[in-house]
Amino acid sequence: MASSWESKVASVREHRDASLAKVEPAISVATQGLPLNSQKVPASVLTSRELELTESYTVKQLLAKLRSREIKVEEVTRAFLRRAAVAQASVNCLTELLWDQALERAKYLDSLPEPTGPLFGLPISTKEHHGQKGENVVSNASYVAWIGQAHGSCQLYDILWDAGCVYFARTTQPQTIMHLETNSNIYGRTLNPYNRNLTPGGSSGGESALIGMRGSLLGVGGDIGGSIRCPAAHCGIYGFKPTCKRIPSGGVRTHMVGKEAILSTLGPMTVDREALQLFVDVVMASEPWLLDPSLTVGWTKYKYDKPLKIAVQWTDGVVQPHPPMIRALKEVVAACEAAGMEVVDWDCTELQHDKAWEILSSLYWTDGGDETLGRLNAAGEPVLPLTKFIIQEQPAVKSLTQHELWERTKQRDQYRDFYAKAWNAASKDRQIDVILCPPSFSAAVPHDQSKYWGYTAQWNLLDYPGAVFPVTTVDPEKDPKDQTYKPKNAQDEFCYSLYTPETYKDAPISLQIIGRRNHDEKVLAALDEIEKALGRS
Repeated sequence: MASSWESKVASVREHRDASLAKVEPAISVATQGLPLNSQKVPASVLTSRELELTESYTVKQLLAKLRSREIKVEEVTRAFLRRAAVAQASVNCLTELLWDQALERAKYLDSLPEPTGPLFGLPISTKEHHGQKGENVVSNASYVAWIGQAHGSCQLYDILWDAGCVYFARTTQPQTIMHLETNSNIYGRTLNPYNRNLTPGGSSGGESALIGMRGSLLGVGGDIGGSIRCPAAHCGIYGFKPTCKRIPSGGVRTHMVGKEAILSTLGPMTVDREALQLFVDVVMASEPWLLDPSLTVGWTKYKYDKPLKIAVQWTDGVVQPHPPMIRALKEVVAACEAAGMEVVDWDCTELQHDKAWEILSSLYWTDGGDETLGRLNAAGEPVLPLTKFIIQEQPAVKSLTQHELWERTKQRDQYRDFYAKAWNAASKDRQIDVILCPPSFSAAVPHDQSKYWGYTAQWNLLDYPGAVFPVTTVDPEKDPKDQTYKPKNAQDEFCYSLYTPETYKDAPISLQIIGRRNHDEKVLAALDEIEKALGRS
């Protein structure tokens, strides 16, 4: 059985390697002796023109150049194809490079008499299990059992295609698509582009690593427990998790299809803030609720007419953030206060975030993980440590009877009511607009240690939208470890034990903005205001 699953994996890796071999001129990156920080690798391989095209523009600026025909789509596409190949050689983030398909699409777009669509010519990278456009598309979602399976249409990808984009690369995700690390038996481990000893996050870690190396400017991730926000934070890029049923996700390959207790959502990952709103604008202009009647109808941009009221979550009451995360919070709070915003504390002491995880982890695997583990075992595929962690090591995970499932979903709804009342009570004479909080207890953690989901998954249970943005990097001089800190519980002790400043040196530190359910527009508007307070255009 072992030789059977390994031979299947070998064929997939051969396909990936063959797609990379098409790169012209060929990319030469020495795989031995690569630097810990991969940020300078592209400059040693790419031409000055390729570096200009991939580094000098925001998404909107590049689109303006493409629409004006100042730059040809084919030239931009070739530059990003080659940079993506460099990223793959550096951090192992791709499942496939779409060399032939992307260039065919680029040449077609260049041949049009006029540019068409708001994403005209923009190269976009995509998470493998979402599928792709074109003939003979297959997706395995990092399950050996699904290798070679045909994949049909994905609603969101159809929309972006019709808006004029060029799909050029597919990216890695972990086994079961349920790790905050990106590692699978099929594609191996994806590495952080700032520090190869750290994770790029998961499950959209291939996207975050690729975009973190500017091998892509805009990609698509998915989020059910932090899978957009965690990797975006770990790689110093922007990510947005919408409220469920705002963005279409039909056609994505995943397990436990039909489960409604906790839903996932697709969303953008990108190098700049404005691209988050652009992504939403493009999707909403297509009126996706006409394709998927379960979606919320409409999207109304929001503009604050008075300074924000921000609640700051310094800790979730379960696990203490590491010193660099606290420093980032202090820096952003100071900037917001200087800009005239009202800042209050979000006290989680009585908000039972540990209870929220108990409910959520149970609702992830309402069959006790039988379908997922059964698929792995039937293919002879080894179960990886973080798969064991999220399914077999969570006390609340078991196969639920129908009545037990009803009870759990009742607890979910009661907790959502409880949190809404807490938000109202904390608002007093004026409603809190957003919560500012860590997206993780830490910068990107060492491999196989991503075992605390609370700072992202909390908001999945509540179905609150969230945006992640970069703030700073770990500095050993500014971020010494507090040797006097006394952990509150076993989880806190484990997480705090991971921190030594030197381990995380130069790793990105990002923060998260959270809004109420279906207040997505306010979250993106708040991100604008907070970044302007930080002096960013």
